[in-house]
Amino acid sequence: MEYINAFIVGGLICVIGQILMDKTKMTPARVLVLFVTLGAVLQGMGIYQKLVDIGGAGATVPLPGFGYALAKGAIKGVKESGLIGAFTGGITGTAGGITGAIVFGYLMSVLFNPRSKK
Repeated sequence: MEYINAFIVGGLICVIGQILMDKTKMTPARVLVLFVTLGAVLQGMGIYQKLVDIGGAGATVPLPGFGYALAKGAIKGVKESGLIGAFTGGITGTAGGITGAIVFGYLMSVLFNPRSKK
């Protein structure tokens, strides 16, 4: 059942993003910023955690999940270190994902020869 919930939640997030791009004049970059910000705001209000409890990876992998992880790390950092934790906690909470993106992006650039379309 966890797989189905993840599929439904992640799919709904993607459908909302696609609708925003198709029916409005929002560019993919603006949708990206909106989703990351929305994930952080909803986590700050305590709402996004409930979505993560239902959807698991379907809620944490898409873009709002990155905002959720930033906000969750910042909240934890404030509890542990005070005001300085607000600045360091988000980076600490997302360091693994950021490192993975950099390492795998580099590996793909080494392994494959990109070329522009003609």
